[in-house]
Amino acid sequence: MPTEKSGKISIVTGGSRGIGRNTVTSLAARGVDSIFTYHASRAEAEQVVAEAKQAGAKAIAIQLNAGDVASFDAFVQNVKSALATLGAERFDYLVNNAGNSHKNMPFEKATEEELDRIYNVHFKGVFFLTQKLLPLMNDGGRIVNISSGRTRFSSPGGAVYASMKGAIEVLTRHLTVELGPRRIAVNTVAPGAVATDFSGGIVRDNPEVNKRVAEHTALGRAGLPEDIGPMIASLLSDDNRWINGQRIEVSGGMGM
Repeated sequence: MPTEKSGKISIVTGGSRGIGRNTVTSLAARGVDSIFTYHASRAEAEQVVAEAKQAGAKAIAIQLNAGDVASFDAFVQNVKSALATLGAERFDYLVNNAGNSHKNMPFEKATEEELDRIYNVHFKGVFFLTQKLLPLMNDGGRIVNISSGRTRFSSPGGAVYASMKGAIEVLTRHLTVELGPRRIAVNTVAPGAVATDFSGGIVRDNPEVNKRVAEHTALGRAGLPEDIGPMIASLLSDDNRWINGQRIEVSGGMGM
């Protein structure tokens, strides 16, 4: 049964797959309309639009390379058009979720090319896309930046990726202070290992990796997108309006 409309609008980057997709549909179940981005697959994006509609909310997909800062001005114009389609001029929630697959690369062998590739999407892109979108965000809005459990527990080959996520956690804390006068709350959600197609689907499709993750997780299995999306949707809701500047790990107790 469709949910009653909340009147809220979210922007979710990387919303066509995995955690982002489940976030869009979880928000739709709460009556929140979404503008979400996809990188390559329009077909997958259209499936998310249909799922949101089935839940009783609207969703609009816009193509975006989250690591191409030069394209952000055009993206903002597309967001303005999408907002007009939704009958609004501003939005309420921003979920910086888009990511690119990363290689587990020992520090000694890490290349400048790989570091820049991860940096452009996971930090630089988040920094400047948030900056560009802030004028369109309602006062009292909320931002969720996606980090990783790997900022807490360490493993070989994670220096490049985890360092960028650590930078996102620091950025989150500073944004809480700078955006406080507008009553915009900013938090970080840090998933543990999740069975998606991220990084070639290594957790989802490699039985040995999946088993190893389960053995190191207190609740005994790898995470799923549906473990994360509803939590993000809940964090954005008024029920959690007083949570601000926090890193919230959603990992089932991984690496305890």
